[in-house]
Amino acid sequence: MGLFKRKKPAILGLDISSTSVKLLELVQDGDKYRVQSLAVEPLPDNAVVDKNIQDVEAVGNTIQKAVKKSGTKTKDAAVAVAGSAVITKIITMPTGLSDDELEAQIEMEADQYIPYPLEEINLDFEVIGETENNPDTVDVLLAASRSENIELRSAALALGGLTPKIVDVEAYTIEHSSKMVGHQMEDNAEDKIIAVIDIGATMTSLNVVENNHLIYTREQSFGGKQLTEEIMRRYGLAYDEAGRLKKEGGLPDNYIPEVLEPFKETIAQQVSRFLQFFYTSGQHNAVDLIVLAGGCASIPGIDELVESQLDTTTVIANPFAEMSLASKVNPQNLSNDAPSLMIACGLAMRGFD
Repeated sequence: MGLFKRKKPAILGLDISSTSVKLLELVQDGDKYRVQSLAVEPLPDNAVVDKNIQDVEAVGNTIQKAVKKSGTKTKDAAVAVAGSAVITKIITMPTGLSDDELEAQIEMEADQYIPYPLEEINLDFEVIGETENNPDTVDVLLAASRSENIELRSAALALGGLTPKIVDVEAYTIEHSSKMVGHQMEDNAEDKIIAVIDIGATMTSLNVVENNHLIYTREQSFGGKQLTEEIMRRYGLAYDEAGRLKKEGGLPDNYIPEVLEPFKETIAQQVSRFLQFFYTSGQHNAVDLIVLAGGCASIPGIDELVESQLDTTTVIANPFAEMSLASKVNPQNLSNDAPSLMIACGLAMRGFD
């Protein structure tokens, strides 16, 4: 009868990036979400390099700090691995197989699709639906990652006092959370093509979502670290100091015209290049909305610059615009960090699937 709908236990979304651990907990409030807990804790240098954990203990300690700071009581967490660490393929299988039969068949044939020995990988699959033009087969999405990617994340979580319940792929977490930015469009996001460009410290990813489904993803080395390094060079500062002044202000007067503005131009060029890759993949030659995410999306005026240069509506990601906040969540912190919380948000939403 379902009169008393059992509330699903919350899952912490934990995004381990190259520079910080971002922890987010959502609860469902009717058909809306509430932000229950939030913490963003910086990582020591080189603890994570290009999304790969190098120092498990440092990451574990940082997770522990984030949990403490957030005040959450929840112990189950969802984490993601970077797209570059995952191989995904769509394969076809006969219709009517049970999950167990599918699993057996996929494991038997996996070596055709995956260039690593089976004992070194974690494998997962999801049935997407009937193959177009062939009712006898279904399309199955296959995802495989080297086991060490997952084991390192699990070990860091355990050190931080958490249990890894779900391991996702970053691009699919953005597919999830992009539903929350669709309402930033003038009209509904249905049938619209949204390009989410997540510009982190060292890596930028493009994820194109059409009608709430991921249709294209690509990663590349580029990020806010280049701006920090330029500040170091220009003003003879140490890396940490350059990063702090970049965030808090206090650099010389020529910083904005001579360093920041050229970097904004570079971002606009990168966004344009990324979209060209997508257009040459032949699926589409335009997008309806560009959503800028990641730390660099907080640079003042970056959305206006990209919009004017690419002639496409551009917004700064804020997946929390329609959510309420628990009293312990600082609205100013949330709004400052919102653009870089797309992955954490998509992970936290996994608890309600």
